[in-house]
Amino acid sequence: MRERAARVLRAGCLAGVLAAGASTAGATGAGSATRPLHAASGTVWLCNPNQVADPCTTSRAATAVTGQGSTSATLARTSPRATRFDCFYVYPTVSTESGVNADLTVQAAERAAAIVQASRFSQRCTVWAPMYRQITVSGLARATKAAEAIAYGSLLASWKDYLAHDNHGRPIIFIGHSQGSAMLIKLLQTQVDPSPSLRKRMVSAILLGGNVQVPTGRVVGGTFRNIPACGSASQTGCVIAYSSFGSPPPADSLFGRAGQGVSLQSGQGGEASQQVVCVNPVTFSSRVGSLLPFFWSATNPTPGVRVLTPWVTFPGLYTAQCRRSDGASWLQVTATPAPGDRRPTVTASLGPLWGYHLNDVNLALGNLVSDVGLEEAAYR
Repeated sequence: MRERAARVLRAGCLAGVLAAGASTAGATGAGSATRPLHAASGTVWLCNPNQVADPCTTSRAATAVTGQGSTSATLARTSPRATRFDCFYVYPTVSTESGVNADLTVQAAERAAAIVQASRFSQRCTVWAPMYRQITVSGLARATKAAEAIAYGSLLASWKDYLAHDNHGRPIIFIGHSQGSAMLIKLLQTQVDPSPSLRKRMVSAILLGGNVQVPTGRVVGGTFRNIPACGSASQTGCVIAYSSFGSPPPADSLFGRAGQGVSLQSGQGGEASQQVVCVNPVTFSSRVGSLLPFFWSATNPTPGVRVLTPWVTFPGLYTAQCRRSDGASWLQVTATPAPGDRRPTVTASLGPLWGYHLNDVNLALGNLVSDVGLEEAAYR
């Protein structure tokens, strides 16, 4: 049962991303560069600042819809390329290829993931997103340790290439979800955590749906020796991590419980003295805060409301609070619609073991982007 759960969880936010894929695939066109940036490189980039059509710089124009149905639009355009900070984004399981490991061809599913999860960060950083040979959706039941090593090895090669030729000493924000978080956890464990110089260059890491672990009651140790959980939006060199649920995670949940589900893919043990990290991206404490979600508007319609922008946001609809109970740690997300509120709300569409995993990123996307801005302002 545990092995089956470990394989199933690699699907990450596939359903949510592919649901947006049909609507977002054309947003960047078919001309995205897939060639390396320099002759010696073997890296294929999903997003990089030299592409003619970059999914990570898709328009951020959004419409805010209130509970009464009134709207207001923010017509934000793509960001200028020049920025002091880089974001290194690793996408979740989305590949629809037939093999166990994906090849490095940029397809609609990967572009959709970049748009839905990473593109809004382009207002704070230059987003670099390598293609990697992830475990595919069709390969879930056939995946082996060797296949996982192929996935990580390809990401590690891209990271080393980026660091050697493209970063030029700029500070870095790491962003990942689900399989992307599992890959980044290993990358940080082996490449960044042991290196004082790279830890200094790390602004923060956003690792959602990845079960980052610490000894119970502590903020560092466990998954990382030196990289702590963030205690405020102005803290740097730290991790923002959580898994979102609408109710307490079941005893056999894939997320929020140390040593279960995605923890197995990150090589983390299930010691009784460990707990999964929950950092509320709004309050950075146990207090309740109001989420600022951003969803792709084509897949999140509000009955009776016409939205003409690519993005839609629902201010005041959700609150979030980090909770601990019965060995679980999670971000409790609660919808608080007013009477007559017709705005759509998220559900645990894959069942209680998954919670709101498909929406971990987008439920708090506005907060996370703001957090990155505050961390950058505090970075020295």
